Amino acid sequence: MVEDYPPLRLALVKGLREAGFAVDATGDGIEAEWHATTTAFDTIILDIMLPGRDGLTVLANLRTRGVTTPVLMLTAKDTIADRIAGLDRGADDYLVKPFDFGELLARVRSLTRRQHVASRRCWWSAIWRSTARRARLRAPGPRST
Repeated sequence: MVEDYPPLRLALVKGLREAGFAVDATGDGIEAEWHATTTAFDTIILDIMLPGRDGLTVLANLRTRGVTTPVLMLTAKDTIADRIAGLDRGADDYLVKPFDFGELLARVRSLTRRQHVASRRCWWSAIWRSTARRARLRAPGPRST
């Protein structure tokens, strides 16, 4: 969770933890980018206006590095152009401040759920490919003992 305004960051961390989420938080874009490239997260909540490095640059850098973790932009930048820029840089969702905490939770649950479904698909696909490969490697006909 990346939010530079400490009172909001603390309130979000508290609310997300009470909702059952494990939360790491920072208020700096450079630190956020480092954490996101060294730690596997289910979802990232990312502000745009951050010290060190702005959230759009952080997001673009993560996508360039192959980080596919779902990202929800949570920001005061509310124009249509801002939303389009965030989504075009790789955000999976965009929520404008002020916001309803219940809506934020619903969006985080949705992104997290999609992330887990996608990873299960990859896991099952890998098992299926492995099984299919073994089946193709077996020679047809009677087995010798």
